[in-house]
Amino acid sequence: IGIKLKEIFLPENSSLANYDSLMKTNLMEIKKEGIDYSIFGDIFLEDLRQYRQKKLSEIPMEGLFPLWGKPTKEIMNEFINLGFKAVITCVNEKYLDKSFAGRLVDNSLLNDLPVNVDPCGENGEFHTFVFDGPIFKNPIAFEYGEVVYKKYKPVSGSKEDECYSSNTEINFDT
Repeated sequence: IGIKLKEIFLPENSSLANYDSLMKTNLMEIKKEGIDYSIFGDIFLEDLRQYRQKKLSEIPMEGLFPLWGKPTKEIMNEFINLGFKAVITCVNEKYLDKSFAGRLVDNSLLNDLPVNVDPCGENGEFHTFVFDGPIFKNPIAFEYGEVVYKKYKPVSGSKEDECYSSNTEINFDT
């Protein structure tokens, strides 16, 4: 989309303190380049929004939340109708079985989601990777990998998370 990619690598099972430190260091570098805003796709998790705003205020940068408060079904329908393409990279087994890992985000997926699953995965039911759309010069090349089961250590007192992830190889050189 014409924006330089800044990759930040987190160690596996990274602590929240480590995440915060890496993000602050990297966002401070970005701030020095004259960027004053960070854009988030959060929709309705107020505690996450407050956390992001608090961390950005330390830099200082401002968080923008263009999807905030919009109905998630409408967001996902607009996303699909505009021609964006995404794949599910990780599913939380509390909500979805492993057959959803690696699935393309489309109307068929939306029809197959259980009623307790948010269409945007806003409650942590799943995570996605957007690889193409009308603002992309070229699709991002990737290959589907094997679906694997992973457990993640708790972050700040939460229970251990378990999920199925698609080990996907992504080529960001396109």
